[in-house]
Amino acid sequence: MTTILKGCIVSAPALGRLETTEHGYLIAENGHITGIYPVLPEQYAGAPVEDYGDDLIVQSFADLHLHAPQYPMLGTGMDLPLLDWLNTYAFPTEARFADTDYARTVYRQLSRELIAHGTTRVCMFSSLHTEATLILMEELERAGVTGYVGKVNMDRNGLPGVLEETTEASMRDTLRWLDRCQDTCRIHPILTPRFTPSCTDKLMEFLGRLAAERGLPVQSHLSENRAEIQWVRELHPDCEQYWETYAKYGLWNDRTLMAHCVWSDEWERQAMKNAGVTVVHCPDSNLNLCSGTAPVRTMLTEGVRVALGSDIAGGDHLDMFDVTAAAIRASKIRRMTDPAVPAPLTVAEAWYLATSAGAEWFGEQPGFAPGNALHAMVLSDSALPHGKSLTPAQRLERAVYRRQPNALRAVYSAGRKVFEAPAD
Repeated sequence: MTTILKGCIVSAPALGRLETTEHGYLIAENGHITGIYPVLPEQYAGAPVEDYGDDLIVQSFADLHLHAPQYPMLGTGMDLPLLDWLNTYAFPTEARFADTDYARTVYRQLSRELIAHGTTRVCMFSSLHTEATLILMEELERAGVTGYVGKVNMDRNGLPGVLEETTEASMRDTLRWLDRCQDTCRIHPILTPRFTPSCTDKLMEFLGRLAAERGLPVQSHLSENRAEIQWVRELHPDCEQYWETYAKYGLWNDRTLMAHCVWSDEWERQAMKNAGVTVVHCPDSNLNLCSGTAPVRTMLTEGVRVALGSDIAGGDHLDMFDVTAAAIRASKIRRMTDPAVPAPLTVAEAWYLATSAGAEWFGEQPGFAPGNALHAMVLSDSALPHGKSLTPAQRLERAVYRRQPNALRAVYSAGRKVFEAPAD
């Protein structure tokens, strides 16, 4: 099957660089990109073309850190720091997902909203509930989202009587979940120890063995909050740094995602670089929960891999356009509060982190590279005021900060059109 999209094509093939082709053709065969052309190649003459006129055709988003069961509390409960916030708001909200009917309703809405905002790839936390996790995977796949979902493991320091599991139940249910999540083609399992304070040594050892035996990726949290870091020191006095509590159990490698890393010092950052760990920067959440602002520019300069996450519901925006803008603002805050900090992120750099960096974690090349699965969205800005003729890069910059109502015209995920705006 041949897919041909025509429009103003913009992609991020490298950090800080945008590549544009005005009124060009983005072509995919059997769901995979073959190339971008200023003129339609002769071999495709007569093939159907989706002509989007002067609309922008850009990469769709990869959200590499969000908590699905916190979706119902999005935009509420922002008055507490991380650890108190978990106990007061997040854990009671997640406990409701023992109800599978409730889970189905919420996860169907979440999945559809992700696609409607142009997010086609995710790495996502579920709750500790096996059935709800399977429902989440089904609903994401049904909506057209691709990526990874993890059943959360947390056998200590939960909320007694509300949200807790024993070590044995956590291990048993993880195996049961893995055995039962073979039916989804585009949503895969990822091991998910919530964070070090939530998991006993025995559970971490089990997850490390499981990751090695089954070749599974891992996602968790790292150095988000100063009180959290001190707590980890008390729980693991044998570890000089937080990251070592994952490394000693085999949960630290190039298929590991670590969210936040707000307070990661040069030694921890070097450990991430050496192992190929990817940092998932969550700017909204870090500010909302008063955790701090992550040293993203420093990480990038040092060669650490960085991508973006909405981190709902610590983050208050599911729309990754808003998260992209938040990443730029957070880097400016860091610059303003410490003049020694390098320059803030540019729009082109933040766009790369929201799209290409995530795609790279999924094993693809940055931008609309030949061979990549077609993940794209079409944006209209014709209703916005045009005081002067804008370049494609300027139009993308404006889209990051401002979009007209119903700006998203179409979304393509893994080669399939999964969203189309209603005709006017």
